[in-house]
Amino acid sequence: MVDSSSKPRRRNGGGRANRIAAQQATTGNEAVRGGLSGGRYRPLSDLDMENINQAALTILENTGLADHFQELLDIVLPKGAFLNAHDRLCFPRALMEDILAGAAKEFYVHARGERAGKDDMHCTAESVYFANSGTAVTTFDAKNKSYRPSDLRDIYDFTRLVDRLENIHMLGDTVLATDVVDDFAHDMNTVYAILAGSQKPACITFRDRSHIAPAIRLFDHASGGEGSFMKKPSVIFGGCPIVSPLRIGRENMEIMIDTAKLGLTVDLAVPPQAGATAPATLAGTLVQTVAETLACVAIVNLISPGCPICFAAWPFITDLRSGSFTGGGGEQALIGAAAIQMGNYYGLPTSVGAGMTDAKIPDAQYGLEKALTFTLAAHAGANRLCEFGGMIGSLMGCSFESMVIDNEAGGMILRSLRGIEVSDETMAIDVIHQCAIDPGHFLGNPHTLNYMSTEFVYPQLLDRERSDTWEKEGKTDLLERARQSADAILTAHFPNYFGAADTQVRQEFPIVLSADEMMKPRS
Repeated sequence: MVDSSSKPRRRNGGGRANRIAAQQATTGNEAVRGGLSGGRYRPLSDLDMENINQAALTILENTGLADHFQELLDIVLPKGAFLNAHDRLCFPRALMEDILAGAAKEFYVHARGERAGKDDMHCTAESVYFANSGTAVTTFDAKNKSYRPSDLRDIYDFTRLVDRLENIHMLGDTVLATDVVDDFAHDMNTVYAILAGSQKPACITFRDRSHIAPAIRLFDHASGGEGSFMKKPSVIFGGCPIVSPLRIGRENMEIMIDTAKLGLTVDLAVPPQAGATAPATLAGTLVQTVAETLACVAIVNLISPGCPICFAAWPFITDLRSGSFTGGGGEQALIGAAAIQMGNYYGLPTSVGAGMTDAKIPDAQYGLEKALTFTLAAHAGANRLCEFGGMIGSLMGCSFESMVIDNEAGGMILRSLRGIEVSDETMAIDVIHQCAIDPGHFLGNPHTLNYMSTEFVYPQLLDRERSDTWEKEGKTDLLERARQSADAILTAHFPNYFGAADTQVRQEFPIVLSADEMMKPRS
């Protein structure tokens, strides 16, 4: 990440870096926080939601799921599910209604260490958080504007970057460690890199159900000792247990089963593509996605009634000219928000993929697509906007520069969620009267100074300087400023939150990253 040939940032007293430092010292993140309430944007009418619900229940009762296996059948058939004439696993309407009535309406994901308490996530009632995930297979190189295969060090670097980005509330495996090929070593090293790099709540997936138990030992090492993780879980995990249309993905279904048996929050994603693995109509795709997601809700609750599960309906869009996935565009923003609205209809905790731009660099297309999908998803009230930070190139890549840009966008979106507080104090009638008479402005007034930090979010990357100042300071664009911001963190912040437990972790697990490597910038 360090580019020794790049132009040095200015350090003079009036330079941009000093002004940013001053802003950070005085304003912080006081105007916004994770967990602000969404739900104001509702693309579906009440009748639309009821019709989609009834259609989804009909599909579950009549069409059901293919590719079931005996372990699953032994769990769900004695409790009311059945096999239809096509040997597909179905769920009666009355059973589904009973399950939804008793399903968990909320869950917590706890932060660790110094972040415990203040950075916990409470996913309920349209509270909005921004979460990383994605497992992209490449990392964007801003200097060369090209992509390279992602690796384990990237996971650690993305995590420690997010550790300093306060508008990204949840960690995830943003990229794939393509350099670790053994499945067990891959999963344990991914977990290690994420837990070492930050104490924020996390979401993780595994390649095999047998990796859950050893991962929990790793979680315990990071959480304070044996048994500590289960008392306050700081990680949720799952995968994609449905292969659209309406088939079971066995490996991820097995992980879902074991997670539910432990009583832990079940995370998942159900991502059919309109026109490819779901109907071309947005309504049809939405119905199928809801049905597939409700099937997971049913299975989890038949295993462990009331076990928290995320309603993770993630309908995707296909560019039917080529048949390829497209992460940007108005259709993606619209159907993602509608899926969230359906989760809220059932009163279930929700997540959705958002910000999955098709742009290859942080450019105008990037800004347009990310702003549209982020904003509609947040205002629809998604508990977790996943794929949030840094994802680029239709989920094939992740970018350090994009991560800090998305963090800044997150603050602005959260400010729009917070809305306008109307009270006698904020309407400021007396202040208007006083300032209008003398001195004719509000600068320096105690009311202005009192609200300066809590009413406004101050951008650190977006340029609000005069054009002549911008020219004098090097005519930098957003990508260059984002690169400087990311580099400033990545050349100085080298956490290992395992602390004293790291030695024991390295004795017990095949950790690839050396302690020395983790304490210096990537060459």
